[in-house]
Parts: sequence; C-alpha cells; structure tokens
Amino acid sequence: MDIKTRLDKEVLKRDKEGEVSVDKLDPILVAHRYKDPTISLICALFAYGNVKQIVKFLDSLDFSLLKKSDDEIADALSSHYYRFQKSEDVIAIFIALKRVDEKTSLEELFKKGYEKDKNVIDGINSCIEEIYSLYPHKTQGYNFLVGKITKKTKGAGALKRWMMFLRWMVREDNIDMGLWKGIDKSDLIMPLDTHTFNVGLKLGLLKRKTYDLQSAIELTETLRGFDKNDPLKYDFALYRIGQEGIV
Repeated sequence: MDIKTRLDKEVLKRDKEGEVSVDKLDPILVAHRYKDPTISLICALFAYGNVKQIVKFLDSLDFSLLKKSDDEIADALSSHYYRFQKSEDVIAIFIALKRVDEKTSLEELFKKGYEKDKNVIDGINSCIEEIYSLYPHKTQGYNFLVGKITKKTKGAGALKRWMMFLRWMVREDNIDMGLWKGIDKSDLIMPLDTHTFNVGLKLGLLKRKTYDLQSAIELTETLRGFDKNDPLKYDFALYRIGQEGIV
C-alpha cells in the first residue's frame, strides 16, 4: 500500500464523531462546545503539553468573562495558571481578546494580513500585532503563549498552535468547525508538532530535519501533492498515528 492510500484510509477512519471525545482527548473538544473563534483561539494557544492537563485547564475557564470588565476578568482569573503562564498572563489574553472583539474580530484581523498575498503567516502576524497593541503585556510566558511576529521561515517557530486554530476555523468536517469563510483551505500550513514532525520523517513525507516553520511548509507541500485543495485533511490522521504509536 502506498503512503497516499494509507493516509487516505486513515483520514476516512478518523473523520467521524467520537474521534474527539472524553476517551480520545483533544483541545478542540472544548472549542466544539462554543463554536466561537475567540474561545477557540484560547483553546488553541494553551494547547501545549499533556492533553489531559490542557483540557482540564480549559474546562476551568469561564469564557463568559470575555464580555466582562477588565476588573472582573482580573478578579475571576487571579488563581488561574497553566505551565509557563502565570495568572497575570491568563488575565492578559482574556482582556486582549475581549478588546479585539470590541474593536473588530479575529477573522477581520486575519483577513487584513492574509488577503494581499493569500499568505496565512501574514494573517497570523496581523492578529499577533493587534493583540499586543490592544493590551501591552510582556512576560516570557505571555510571549510564548501569543507568539511573535514571524518574517522568516527557516529557524522560526512552527506557529503550531496558530496553524491548528486556522485549521479549526477554515476546514469543515467532523473534526474541524469551518467558522470562517473566504479563506482557501489550500493556503493553510500544517500545524507541525512533535507527532506530525516525527511521523512525517518516518514516512518520508519530510526531508528537513529541523523542527521549524520551513519544515511545516515542506510537509504541507508534500501533502498538497496528495490533495492540492485540502492538504491539511491529513493533519489529524498524522497526529493520531504518531500519538498512538502506529508507525
């Protein structure tokens, strides 16, 4: 069986209700409850580390705070923290994203950067810039959470959590929510994590040995050869293959 045939079978196997559940955890489980881009971004940005701990933390958050005052947010989240993020960082992302929603929307911000060259990195940069602008807050934990403006691909962080968020927003199937329109899913870039990176190398889908944004682009290009219109339909299957150790 060639790799494309194998992956196509895995995609069909995974694209069903129940593939994300309390028994098969994924941060999108929480995002699915709300089907809201801002809440989804919070779920994506905190999606690093042990998946049980991620979901436990996300379950502890009161997302109605995104409609409340800065003081109410600060008071309610004063004891919330997650790995590299102290409570001040959790408070900051809630206030920043609340201000984004009051002024514009994540979708509009993304499209402002994306539409010129159909480049999703430009769209992400547009969002990151506005998040920092509307609520200036700089700590190591917060910078890790939000990310930084990316101008180069080699040696740059893979923007995995942002790329995963975009997959959730743009694609629509039994896993992804398709909340945004007017963005071509063929422009998406793989949310490269350790699972998809290692599986990509083992299956020969990826030659580059450095875990960076350039590798994410290279893997996407390979998968575009399997489906030029929707290369990221393979992402969740590759992730589960790696997670379940079946390569």
